[in-house]
Amino acid sequence: LSMCSKICYAIGGAPNQVAGSAASFFLQIYLLDIAHITPFHASLVLFIGKASGAVTDPVAGFFISKSRWTKIGRLMPWVLACTPFTIVSYFFMWYLPPFVSGRVAWYLTFHCLFQALTTLFQVPYSALTMFLSTDQKDRDSATAYRMTMEVLGTLIGAALQGQIVASAHVSPHCTVNPSLNTTDSWHGTPSIPDPSDPLSHHAKVYMIAAGVIAGVYLLGIVVLFLGVKERDDPYALNSDRAIPFCKGLALTMKHGPYVKLTASFLLISTAVQLEQGNFVLFCTHAAGLRNHFQYLVVTILVSAVVSVPFWQKFLQRFGKKCAACGISWMIPFAVMLVTIPNLILAYFVAFISGLSIAASLLLPWSMLPDVVDNFRLQNPHGKGHETIFYSSYVFFTKMSAGIGLGISAAGLEFTGYKPGICRQSDDVILTLKLLIGAVPAILILLGLFILLFYPITEESRKETKLALEELR
Repeated sequence: LSMCSKICYAIGGAPNQVAGSAASFFLQIYLLDIAHITPFHASLVLFIGKASGAVTDPVAGFFISKSRWTKIGRLMPWVLACTPFTIVSYFFMWYLPPFVSGRVAWYLTFHCLFQALTTLFQVPYSALTMFLSTDQKDRDSATAYRMTMEVLGTLIGAALQGQIVASAHVSPHCTVNPSLNTTDSWHGTPSIPDPSDPLSHHAKVYMIAAGVIAGVYLLGIVVLFLGVKERDDPYALNSDRAIPFCKGLALTMKHGPYVKLTASFLLISTAVQLEQGNFVLFCTHAAGLRNHFQYLVVTILVSAVVSVPFWQKFLQRFGKKCAACGISWMIPFAVMLVTIPNLILAYFVAFISGLSIAASLLLPWSMLPDVVDNFRLQNPHGKGHETIFYSSYVFFTKMSAGIGLGISAAGLEFTGYKPGICRQSDDVILTLKLLIGAVPAILILLGLFILLFYPITEESRKETKLALEELR
């Protein structure tokens, strides 16, 4: 597999991460402070949107597994067809409608559409890894290229969004040190006025950011289409028959390595989503870092980008299970930031968090092909199961992330979060600290404990590779 093909494949996945990163870091604070919908309704938008994307995963897997081969492949037509609709839905997800009463329905509709369409992109795109090469090293290398570019896309998305919309969240009415705000100031002085005009400054900067990121989609999809050639199922014999979707789904749910891998990273990805979804709110309302949040987000993602090649070398030398320990590095530092909010410490925590996030992004996509190969060895005369594995994995991670974000937004509603004010109540600040520190720490530790029982080792990977070569 040529380096050019790996790079083009990696660039194709970046736009989804650019858009997803902007939404992960900024959608919750946009809904609360710019659109001025209640935390309860924001939790509904976040949860139902993620749930719609999750539900689309097995549906997409079903129809893709039934697709026939075309001149450009079996997976590529799905990637191309959904991109224009994804761009439109993404832009309107950040558009502030002139009416107030129907805003919740507006954002719910376009968030659900965006999540469903990104799923129709992500399932065939991620499954394409299995149709680039039959060699495990090639696939691992392509995955490393992809994850480096996707983390870079996450960085670009957060940096673009953060720099463009920063002025919408900085107010001269709010002091830098929240402890100096009086009770009257946080009850009576709004940091952001309620914008009913879609051409107001606060709404306009979000639409500009959405337009820029939508343009990135077009660039990525053109590079993917021109630079990557999909192979016609290099794993299957001509006599093999496609596994029916329902039967294949039942078999994957009984496959021990897949169940353990999915359960582990389901918890870990939920922890990362909670960190991303609440980090800007935490910096703005709980840590007194209102004027630094965009730079802290960039620090996290720069750290993640530069550390992906390190983690790729690490897992090649010491094994994938051993590399998973790096995910736990963020726990002590996040707890320190919550207990001792300090600017220098915040940047150090951001750097360490980037290292951990890079490991949490690279490892599941590097380990999933090993699980698929293990399943192939146990079911040697079936084909078409790759999309089932990838679609059901994304389903579980999206569903868990949606539940986590929905519960966190509902927690803010319960503790009395008020949109657009300079200082939140002590209960809201405590909730944000728990969502950044304690809750992700518990989820990560539980996920790593489950991963201890993951049965595929480096030795068994080599044995599986030899056995598959004999079968082929």
